[in-house]
Amino acid sequence: MSKGKLKIFPSKYGFFPYMFLIYLFMPGYYIFFETGWKLYAGYVLLGLFLLTYRQLYFAGKTFTYWLILQISIVLFLSVFININILFLGFFPAHFIGWYEEKKKFYTALFLFGISIFTPIIIHYNQLNQNALFYFIPFILIMLFSPFGIRSMNSRMELERQLDEANERIEELVKREERLRIARDLHDTLGHTLSLITLKSQLVGKLLAKDIERAKHEAKEIERTSRAALSQVRELVSDMRAITISEELLASSSILEAAGIRFQYHDDSKLENASGITQNILSMCLREAVTNVVKHSLAKNCHIAIIEKAGEMTISIQDDGRGMDENCEAGNGLKGISERLELIEGALKITSHKGTKLVITVPVIVKEREAGIVS
Repeated sequence: MSKGKLKIFPSKYGFFPYMFLIYLFMPGYYIFFETGWKLYAGYVLLGLFLLTYRQLYFAGKTFTYWLILQISIVLFLSVFININILFLGFFPAHFIGWYEEKKKFYTALFLFGISIFTPIIIHYNQLNQNALFYFIPFILIMLFSPFGIRSMNSRMELERQLDEANERIEELVKREERLRIARDLHDTLGHTLSLITLKSQLVGKLLAKDIERAKHEAKEIERTSRAALSQVRELVSDMRAITISEELLASSSILEAAGIRFQYHDDSKLENASGITQNILSMCLREAVTNVVKHSLAKNCHIAIIEKAGEMTISIQDDGRGMDENCEAGNGLKGISERLELIEGALKITSHKGTKLVITVPVIVKEREAGIVS
């Protein structure tokens, strides 16, 4: 809120607070027919009630005090002015649902219930049976509506926390991608550019001794530089977010080109995974398949994707030579584990007549977007 500018209600609630003001016309109508002190006290208290309604949207530590004052006004007006003003109780019923702590919530609800039934008890002799049946359904709604409001607010808070968590994950993914690109640049282009430098120095020395060999080395420099350019293009291409389905197609091509038979089993709905999850899993899948091609000496590679009980499992199994038990996980497997940590995933490796990688991640983001919140 800008300095010096008064807001009637918080803008995040839209027109909702203003719509509730319509219900103030009914008690104003009943007070209009009163006389003497009841007329003046009624309108003063109604104005004070309006103030409490506005303040409750902004109150922090004073929230409980404003709510007690609002309930007290409803009790006074319905006892001394007109029992029909009891319907103003829908206002405090709404705000009681804002309590997050159970103790405060049930305490406020209990005191509110007493204040609602007190006018009924006092005016019991003046009410006929039809009037009682008229009030009871609305009183029950007033007493149960705070539960609905509290549940709705809890859900909204959970969604807000999930949004913050997703933003945090996105930031961590970007940071991880920057680190990955830096590693790839160092591991690929660093070696290639060092080779070009050495060959350029060699050409400079050969120009005075062996022209033919210098020409040959110059062609090698050209070939190496083209390879470096291709590597840059691959790195740039890798920066684009990809889906699991796209990576599976690429994995199939890579494995078949390496003479490794590709088998695939899918028992999941890939669209249930968010874009962030799919991007990370795609990078992990790429790294795993690359390891199979480079190190396994396998003839077959089987990839399976299974989804159950709110989690997705991807297994990559080959029938190659397996891993040495005394050998520590390489940078590729460490990179997979680091990426999975960003989405609370896990990696399990077993090596027996080949190697099997099992990647497990929870699937929660799409569930929230679909309105399923546990």
